[in-house]
Amino acid sequence: MRFLTRSLTGLFLLALTLGLLAAAGYAISAALAARAAKGPGPGMARERVFAANVLALDFRQITPELTAYGEVRAARRLELRAAAAGTVAELAPEFAEGAQVAAGTLLVRLDPAEARAARDSAAATVSEAEAALALARRTVEIAGDDLAAVVRQAELRGLALERQRAIDARGIGRAVDTEAAELAQSAADQAVLSKRSALSSAEAARDQAETALARARIALSEAERRLAETEIRAEFAGQLANVSAVRGGLVSTNEMLGELIDPRALEVAFRVSNAQFARLTDAAGVLIPADVRVRLDLQGRALELPARLVRVGAETGEGLAGRLLFAQVDPGAAGLRPGDFVTVHLSEPPLENVAEVPAAAVGGDGKVLLLGPEDRLVEAPVEILRRQGDAVIIRAAGLAPGQEIVAERTPLLGAGLKLRPMRPGAPTGG
Repeated sequence: MRFLTRSLTGLFLLALTLGLLAAAGYAISAALAARAAKGPGPGMARERVFAANVLALDFRQITPELTAYGEVRAARRLELRAAAAGTVAELAPEFAEGAQVAAGTLLVRLDPAEARAARDSAAATVSEAEAALALARRTVEIAGDDLAAVVRQAELRGLALERQRAIDARGIGRAVDTEAAELAQSAADQAVLSKRSALSSAEAARDQAETALARARIALSEAERRLAETEIRAEFAGQLANVSAVRGGLVSTNEMLGELIDPRALEVAFRVSNAQFARLTDAAGVLIPADVRVRLDLQGRALELPARLVRVGAETGEGLAGRLLFAQVDPGAAGLRPGDFVTVHLSEPPLENVAEVPAAAVGGDGKVLLLGPEDRLVEAPVEILRRQGDAVIIRAAGLAPGQEIVAERTPLLGAGLKLRPMRPGAPTGG
């Protein structure tokens, strides 16, 4: 009996619980249906506020910097070539790739036997020519003395003839004596002519001897030059490159044995556009001597050297555009080698009343977003003068120093939107 009572009580409580759950579900369903039938109620719409970094404009004098890429070249390079064929008899200990040599150092000596023999033979020929010239000069001197003697004899014969004619004029002379005097005068005149001819021949022989001596000396000079060409010396202090000569090797005429490069005479060749070149010239179109910084990256370590803009290339080059410029590296700088690929930073003429801003601050239409009253954005046009990597140099006539612009424009930002400015150094908390 007690078990039946408890069972009935449990069933009653279960039925009551299910009834209450059904009533609650019905009430919730009815409330949802009523809300759906009633529709959404009126609400308060809030304006969306965007956050962006802003920066203040600072108009001042800025010196733009042009960046280009170029190659280091040797302004002073000498090819070491053999002037004559021969055998390499001697090489300097410094004659090696990359070795530093002083001016006048003997680098290569070819076998000088043949050149020395030719020089000695030419010297002997010069001695013979000098002896022949000395003999010819003595002959001229003797011929001159002979001529003077016969001239003196002719003068005496003339005086004797005049005396004989004076005697004949007084009527006391003889015709035979007069005729003998005239014949003697004629013989003396003939002797003078003969001696003059001998003197002329002696002088001609002397002139020929002088010419032969000059030719012999020229031949000796040529032989000495050829002997000197067997030695190849460093004309200036520098470093050796492309060395190919070996001791005992045979070389031909004009064969290149190496190169001598002056490491203190280096220049950088780099190309700029026509617009950039126009900014590097004065009103007369002459290239300005601008300062240049040459930068070479060495596995994370940068080598930066000063240079000076010196000249512009004579021609553009086939298939190329712009202008080829040359900058002379400071002679006191060290570390560069011909063939290095370097970055060139060139200072342009300064610009007045301009500001440098991030490139992302200027839109494709050449406008910036200005932070206006109540932190609302206003578009303002600017003039882009230069691009400096991730920054641009602008000029804006309608903007004042200290006005703030959006540092990084995004497609979400536009004129009229309200902005929550984020200034450098300001706290970022809400």
